[in-house]
Amino acid sequence: MAITTVLFDLDGTLLPMDQEEFTRAYFSLLAKKLAPRGYDPKALYPALLAGIEAMVVNNGSRRNEEAFWSAFSAKLGERVRQELPLLEEFYRKEFQQVQQVCGYSPHSRRLIDLLKQRGIRCILATNPLFPAVATESRIRWAGLSPEDFSLYTTYENSCFCKPNLQYYRQILAQFGLSGEECIMVGNDVAEDMIAEALGMEVFLLTDCLINKPGTELSRFPHGGFPELEQFLLERTPPYNP
Repeated sequence: MAITTVLFDLDGTLLPMDQEEFTRAYFSLLAKKLAPRGYDPKALYPALLAGIEAMVVNNGSRRNEEAFWSAFSAKLGERVRQELPLLEEFYRKEFQQVQQVCGYSPHSRRLIDLLKQRGIRCILATNPLFPAVATESRIRWAGLSPEDFSLYTTYENSCFCKPNLQYYRQILAQFGLSGEECIMVGNDVAEDMIAEALGMEVFLLTDCLINKPGTELSRFPHGGFPELEQFLLERTPPYNP
């Protein structure tokens, strides 16, 4: 079956980064934002982790946004829900400083343009742990635009997370796709390469590799951006003006 769609991970793929450094910077800035409202950073971190875990194990019965806020407020008290305007301000302002710990690759823009010229649908299959405002910022940090993608997953529009296969099934169903017409590109062996189970071709980008299971990489097509570009060129139709 001809390839019609390429799914891309964002963090560590189109947007180079060290995940731990990113998380430290993000959590530190958020703690500073909430501290003047009386939230102890020592309590905030476990609450954030509880919210993230609630999204990761979400079974599809509610949006990830609802799963997060239920767990987050259970740890910090219901009053934290009143801080939503403050958090929206945080993502528009202070969160932008996190870009300083992220990298940048001109290959990301090149790859998206190449695929769009070939009539290939691009989907941003980033783990939907963030609100749209934060995801849109990270897209721009990568030198891209939200409009480059037919879909970018956020905690508002998703009911599952990686590595749950239901996350990928939900994307396929939204566009009426079969796995065989898709390629999934990512840097995380456990979260991204699992899409292979649905019949997708996969490519493991190793520039910011995450391989917690210690899987032998030779079982996947893998490499840096030059190898990824060649992989995509071989599997998508040539440009027809």
